[in-house]
Amino acid sequence: MRRSSTDESTYHRSPSLDSKDYSFPNGAFRRYSSMYGGQFGAASNSFFGFHTNPGPKATKAKYTSPKGNKYVVFYLDLSFIFLLELKRCSMAHNCLQCIKYLMFVFNLLFWLGGCGILGVGIWLAVTQGNFATLSSSFPSLSAANLLIVTGTFVMIIGFVGCIGAIKENKCLLLSFFIMLLIIFVLELTVVILFFVYTDKIDKYAQRDLKKGLHLYGTDGNIGLTNAWSIIQTDFRCCGVSNYTDWFEVYNTTRVPDSCCLEFSDNCGLHSPGTWWKAPCYETVKMWLQENLLAVGIFGLCTALVQILGLTFAMTMYCQVVKADTYCA
Repeated sequence: MRRSSTDESTYHRSPSLDSKDYSFPNGAFRRYSSMYGGQFGAASNSFFGFHTNPGPKATKAKYTSPKGNKYVVFYLDLSFIFLLELKRCSMAHNCLQCIKYLMFVFNLLFWLGGCGILGVGIWLAVTQGNFATLSSSFPSLSAANLLIVTGTFVMIIGFVGCIGAIKENKCLLLSFFIMLLIIFVLELTVVILFFVYTDKIDKYAQRDLKKGLHLYGTDGNIGLTNAWSIIQTDFRCCGVSNYTDWFEVYNTTRVPDSCCLEFSDNCGLHSPGTWWKAPCYETVKMWLQENLLAVGIFGLCTALVQILGLTFAMTMYCQVVKADTYCA
């Protein structure tokens, strides 16, 4: 049965969207809201008398943001972090490459220097015998042997450093660092002990050098003979502490010909007025003191080179470890 349009109804038609006047009369909004179960727009769950309690799915959808948006944000975060890590790895790689080639060049020069020292030592050993062997207590402590040993160690250390740098090998880099650190500590210890026990070293050195004078001119001691001849000629001195040191060697008033003011055969048999009077030990010591600045600069340069080598090795080792950890 059709309802008449004039029948009274508790339900009123909502305004049409095409209507121009959307406003309610004064008090109408409140009347309708009280009539049909609450105020319009309030936080209740009824609308125009119809209860609108959401179901479980609606409630879940109401309080949960769409999963797609979460994934997009998550992917953007990952991309940003990836770009940051990539940039950091790129910077670390560039830094590693710079240190790598600097260390390689440094150790290449180090290795070439060791080759030069070794070559000079071999040349002295072949041409001059045990050159500059002044100590009778340590006959093997000659200039040739010292140069050969020093050159060999420098070559080995430089070779390990070069290979470790170019291959970025952590084991070789750490080995290079440890060997160079041991040498640096030993050198520093020797210098400290030398300055602490200077007086005792002076006395022992003079006593040992006087013993070595008895080997002058004997068979198998050409190195010691040449060393004393060169020192007495170049420094214009005679004997360790005095020219009389030679009297005990020859058991007579005689000195080697290298002590003469004017060299000639058997000039050492002449009167003492034709000999150098200055003691060689004090003369060489004074020469070292006069050139102490050059000796100090040489020592500082040596220490600086070793410190640079230690710094390069440890820096590159740390960079390789970081690169393996973060950028593997």
